[in-house]
Amino acid sequence: MAQTMNKTRLTFWIATGIIFLLEGVMPALTGHTEMAKEGVLHLGYPDYFRVFLNVMKVAGALTLVVPFAPKWLKEWAYAGFTFSLIGAVVSHYSVDGMAPQTFFPLVVLGILMASYAAFRKGGPQAE
Repeated sequence: MAQTMNKTRLTFWIATGIIFLLEGVMPALTGHTEMAKEGVLHLGYPDYFRVFLNVMKVAGALTLVVPFAPKWLKEWAYAGFTFSLIGAVVSHYSVDGMAPQTFFPLVVLGILMASYAAFRKGGPQAE
């Protein structure tokens, strides 16, 4: 039982750490660059959406890694990331078709689902 819990927590922290880096740290560091601005405009979104999305990503990533965040808030963060990543796939497919950037959000979504499964199974602060 203890060994299963350790594997669950390890899975949680590895997957959540990757999500934290990709969806929290990267937008905080690069979300204001010209490349980020051009990318959002390329997809047809206004610039204020980029700012809003980056703020929400950083807040969601912090929510997932902070141990004292309530379970209901973590559930909302997981849902927000899920909607954001699915929206990214749809947006990229609509504008660019079957390009590599269309599929990358699905990889991140898979990692997010591993984090969520470990969270629900008994990762830190599951209750």
